[in-house]
Amino acid sequence: MSEETEKDNTPEEEVAAEEAVAEEAVAEEAVAEEPAAAEEPAAAEEPAAAEDSGKSDKLKKAEEILRSSSPSPARGEELDDAFEKVVHINRCAKVVKGGRRFSFSALVVSGNREGQVGFGFGKAKEVAECIKKASEASKRQMVKVNITENTIPHAVVGEHGGGRVLLRPASPGTGLIAGGGVRAVVEAAGVKDVLAKSLGSNNHANVVKATLNALEQLRTKEEIYSRRGKRLAEKKAL
Repeated sequence: MSEETEKDNTPEEEVAAEEAVAEEAVAEEAVAEEPAAAEEPAAAEEPAAAEDSGKSDKLKKAEEILRSSSPSPARGEELDDAFEKVVHINRCAKVVKGGRRFSFSALVVSGNREGQVGFGFGKAKEVAECIKKASEASKRQMVKVNITENTIPHAVVGEHGGGRVLLRPASPGTGLIAGGGVRAVVEAAGVKDVLAKSLGSNNHANVVKATLNALEQLRTKEEIYSRRGKRLAEKKAL
């Protein structure tokens, strides 16, 4: 009897054993898939992390340029209503055995819009650094110019190298009829109404220097009469 029961129960036991083996195999596959699923997000996160680092580098460079081009007090004195503008940035490439080496130069005009204006030139291997150098140089080279009623006292022509700039006074409301480096200089000086024209070279440095030369030639009525040994009150009495 015992042999018969063993023979009868053998197929059931075999089916149960097969089901147990199948369940164990499914469980092992599930355990093996869990680390793979955990690795997939990590692999997907690597490109995202690289993109985030690239964006952060670009933001840092932009912040450096903004900080370098932002107005700051000049040597021992604070500039009220400070103005600063990058007139021109030039890229220079030097060809060497290993390839090309790039460097940058910047021309910056700054002023306080109250009769003080200056320009600076800076060179560096990075744009932000050359702008910073030019900004500091412009604040060290400030000059005082004469402005009367938001315009210039009289017409004047400034020259430097091949650059030649004509400035003429304008009535209130005319605005700045000027462009390029001429506009940057007169705006930094605080002139609001002026007629300007560049008559010579279009080189940015020569135009800026010629405009500054013209502004330095400006004289008020008081200065002209004092040089002649007269007083403005005597002229009005006549």
